[in-house]
Amino acid sequence: MKIAVLPGDGVGPEVTREAVKVLQVVVGNRTAIELTEAPIGQAGVDTAGDPLPDATLQVARKAEAILFGAAGIPGDEEIEYAMRPGASLLRLRKDLGLFANYRPVQMFPELIGASTLKPEIVEGLDLLIFRELTGDIYFGEPRGFRTTPSGERQAFNTMVYSEGEVERIAHVAFRTARTRRRKVCSVDKANVLDTSQLWREVVIRVGKEYPDVELTHLFVDAAAMMLMRAPKQFDVMVTGNMFGDILSDAAAMLTGSIGMLPSASLTQENKGLYEPVHGTAPDIAGKDIANPLAAILSMAMMLRYSFDRPDLADRVHRAVGLVLADGVRTADIHQPGTRKVGTKEMGDAVAAAVLRC
Repeated sequence: MKIAVLPGDGVGPEVTREAVKVLQVVVGNRTAIELTEAPIGQAGVDTAGDPLPDATLQVARKAEAILFGAAGIPGDEEIEYAMRPGASLLRLRKDLGLFANYRPVQMFPELIGASTLKPEIVEGLDLLIFRELTGDIYFGEPRGFRTTPSGERQAFNTMVYSEGEVERIAHVAFRTARTRRRKVCSVDKANVLDTSQLWREVVIRVGKEYPDVELTHLFVDAAAMMLMRAPKQFDVMVTGNMFGDILSDAAAMLTGSIGMLPSASLTQENKGLYEPVHGTAPDIAGKDIANPLAAILSMAMMLRYSFDRPDLADRVHRAVGLVLADGVRTADIHQPGTRKVGTKEMGDAVAAAVLRC
């Protein structure tokens, strides 16, 4: 297993360290693991004067999979885009063609009380959000700042999608739905945006190739409301880059904490970048209190999708469930009657639980 390890900034190095620890235990001596660590984000700036150093990019290109921590610093948005630590991830996604973002939203039974929603709303929750990752307003051109004739500053971004970009993420969603409950909900804003009108037309056309899968549509505002009101109605959701960014982070809170949500970003050849969705969390970085479970579950997705080892992925998932059943909690999911632990101790607990699975 040739894996690029890009810990990045903030809590990234802390949670990635625990994911690597669990990886080494679950794989054991059965398969050789080649781990190559490289800097990205502010760590890349500090090391090589670039958020995405060329050497890091080469490591990522040569790897079969990438284990990513987090990138960005406070005040990131005030830095020139090319030198912005947080933008390094977008550059990496574009360079490697990581167009399909998988964000599973599953409720561990032991964490029902940690969700801010009523237990009957989230019990048994299991949905998958597909976010198109290399198009939309994040990458559209032109973009920038200009001055109006009246002398007022104006900023602009371009939201753009091609038929091919929509088609390929739609096929991923429909194929995946066939392995689940055979339901796809496409989320757009077709009542306002031309790009969403194209999105809906293409998804409908692709959906005709999958007559065994039920296709529905929601505007993004209605989808956000229904995620909070009745999330268990959803099986697979598919949407664009910006809408997916917002909806998947909102969905994270259904599970009790954004520290519980893993993700995978895949190419058409199943090369993947695997990362927790929680970001750098600079306010808690270095304090040994960050929740590493999203990073560990992201590593499990790496085993499943890039290395075709669902058996090992399932062991990691079961180990996380055992640890939660034992009452072990980091601060973000701590409840009365459970034992609060730090980042390292939680990683140790999952690694030990792997041996019980």
